[in-house]
Amino acid sequence: MPVTDAIGDFLTRLRNAQRAHHRTVDAPASKLKIAIADILKDQGYIAGYELLSENGAVQPTLRLHLKYYQGKPVIREIRRVSKPGIRRYAAVDELPRVYNGLGIAIVSTSKGVMTDKDARRQNVGGEIICTVW
Repeated sequence: MPVTDAIGDFLTRLRNAQRAHHRTVDAPASKLKIAIADILKDQGYIAGYELLSENGAVQPTLRLHLKYYQGKPVIREIRRVSKPGIRRYAAVDELPRVYNGLGIAIVSTSKGVMTDKDARRQNVGGEIICTVW
């Protein structure tokens, strides 16, 4: 059965892999997932990622290298906000502050995918993809 919410599936794979203390997690790649992985790496939530393309594969695979601190996952919570059934958009002054600035919200804007802090700095709103803490 095909996945209807690819980003939700990606975040669930990440969440489940961290709970099982895996070192890496694989997911089908897309431009949006790569942008999310890039933000997670820049903000220090994952150790890194790589793009794998096997011979004959229709879609490349995105492999995330997970990060732990003293045996516990660095990502305490990652939650999907905007879902296919109900999209969540916010103007720049309505962007959420996740855990009073300790976490981040990943926002898809007209200027690309960025954190809520970067969106405020560039004075743009957009679709709130997920929150990470």
